[in-house]
Amino acid sequence: MYSEVQTLRDVLIKNSREGELYRKIDDKRIECFACGHRCKIPEGRSGVCKVRFNSGGKLLVPWGYVTSLALDPIEKKPFFHVYPGSYTLSFGMLGCDFHCDYCQNWVTSQALRDPVAGILPDFITPEEIVEIALKYKSKIITSTYNEPLITSEWAVGIFKIAKKYGIRGAYVSNGNATPEVLDYLRPYVDFYKVDLKTFNDLNYRKLGGRLSVVLDTIKMLVEKGFWVEVVTLVVPGFNDSESELRDIAKFLASVSPNIPWHVTAFHKDYKMTDPDNTRPEQLIRAAEIGYEEGLRFVYAGNIPGYVDKYENTYCYNCGALLVERFGFRVVRNKIESGRCYKCGIDIPGFWG
Repeated sequence: MYSEVQTLRDVLIKNSREGELYRKIDDKRIECFACGHRCKIPEGRSGVCKVRFNSGGKLLVPWGYVTSLALDPIEKKPFFHVYPGSYTLSFGMLGCDFHCDYCQNWVTSQALRDPVAGILPDFITPEEIVEIALKYKSKIITSTYNEPLITSEWAVGIFKIAKKYGIRGAYVSNGNATPEVLDYLRPYVDFYKVDLKTFNDLNYRKLGGRLSVVLDTIKMLVEKGFWVEVVTLVVPGFNDSESELRDIAKFLASVSPNIPWHVTAFHKDYKMTDPDNTRPEQLIRAAEIGYEEGLRFVYAGNIPGYVDKYENTYCYNCGALLVERFGFRVVRNKIESGRCYKCGIDIPGFWG
């Protein structure tokens, strides 16, 4: 397997170009600021993500390939306040700056880190990706499946072309960002989903990140005008205590009560096979906590039909049922021109 990993690394180096999200420290070292690690990378080495390389004092970054390309329901990302019932063209590459033991996309995200992970890429141009989006009338192209921050130059290369056709960009991310990368993305990315994995810094460090960086990212995203939705995968024994879930909800409400919070069900995957799968009643209680702490839109996901009313969108003013869902399927959408059909109040999001 080692030789195969080396071969994959060689393929990735060949399918790279000089990045934009870095600075030179000296003749041999560079600092990458695509993610919150801000790796200082010596000549011939890669950053934490394993896919951004220092070659001759220049930062080489992924370009010209995908490992996954699919037309997904927008609700799968999940975005519940972005064009309900529509589809987004989703693409992914290789690598991640975290190493979560329960990652559901580990085959791509842990490439070059885990010897059993990694698949060979399919080569494609930004123009071809946009052509596919146009063919299928996708309003959005989403960078997902691996961590999009570490492949931001490629995403922007696609989104720049897509924007000419009125197609918007979206990120599905762990939120380990920097001010520089968010400023770089803002002209081309409108929708940003963040995984807020825990409110315990020690647990975040076990996953490869820091809580403070993710919290700062959420604040910056809102300040910079991205549409933000946040997901917390509720893992029994890891982050499912009522006090921790309440802390997450309090924080989000303090940033904006209009941030949709998705609490989703863990199932055994990759290296985490000890905890029990999340029970529906745990998700329902988490959603209740979100509302108790002042959030206006809280959703329970991954167990369609078992989470009571928490798949639906309700008016925060009059309580009217606005968007009825079953899993990723929209059953009814009664929002009219971005407003509640019953009381007329604006409902935050993108509905047209």
